[in-house]
Amino acid sequence: MRARTVYRLGAGLAVAGAATFAYASLIERNLFTLRRFEVPLLAPDAEPLRVLHVSDLHLMPAQARKQRWVAELAALDPDLVIVTGDNMAHPKAIPGVRRAYEPLFDFPGAFVFGSNDYKGPVWKNPLSYFDHDREYVQGVELPTEELRSLLVDGGWADLNNARILLKAGGRSIELGGVDDPHVDRDDYEQIAGPVDTSAEVNIGVTHSPEPRVLDAMAYDGFGLLLAGHTHGGQVRVPGVGALVTNCGLPRKMARGLHRWPDSDAWLHVSAGLGTHPTAPIRFACRPEVSLLTLVPR
Repeated sequence: MRARTVYRLGAGLAVAGAATFAYASLIERNLFTLRRFEVPLLAPDAEPLRVLHVSDLHLMPAQARKQRWVAELAALDPDLVIVTGDNMAHPKAIPGVRRAYEPLFDFPGAFVFGSNDYKGPVWKNPLSYFDHDREYVQGVELPTEELRSLLVDGGWADLNNARILLKAGGRSIELGGVDDPHVDRDDYEQIAGPVDTSAEVNIGVTHSPEPRVLDAMAYDGFGLLLAGHTHGGQVRVPGVGALVTNCGLPRKMARGLHRWPDSDAWLHVSAGLGTHPTAPIRFACRPEVSLLTLVPR
């Protein structure tokens, strides 16, 4: 009797585990979601400004549904588009990236790169993400400069260790960005300094939300900080949240809108649209894009 009970319990757990894995790998990772946030950042009586934040496509050539979904975001008519990196997951992803972003080129935009805009992903033991001292390994070379040309020719500003002023929604916007801190490509010193007070909005942009970069941006006065990289944890435990962020960011900030500690800045971390190709699952963490509506403080 006891052996049969143990067997049935084990069989039940195996079935539940298989069902959960099937849901995470076949269903939830394809449930692309638009999230909306209001950010109280503008001067009194200012008109709202709408920022579309896209991150972590990790695009494979055959992912036509994801490409169409991103392209259809143009119907939102945003004032500004910000892309926070990891666009590719395959050397032949450029045509798909073009199909996804081309309708969004009608709007002012800017981008930074993530590590997977330089080199492709490789298989990793999922448990290794709990080891902060693990060796970081990357895969094949990706067509980085072809991607950069595509985005710049589309009219978007390259913010990799750069700082610019642009017009969006009839307003002057200052943008400051760094290349990916996750692989030590950031050089904030190159753009450091107090924000331009003539700009109506000051936005800091990075792929990996490393606290040292966010602290520097907030110190200089950037009021909104945008990042991706975390995938929101990719697998979240209900009632617990993200188990890892794959960076120095606290787990409670793995996705969504938060106040950055000891500053007046807001931080938005996108859970992104993709997954690591060798771990194509999402659980309790739908793939997402965010529409941030900046409103008066």
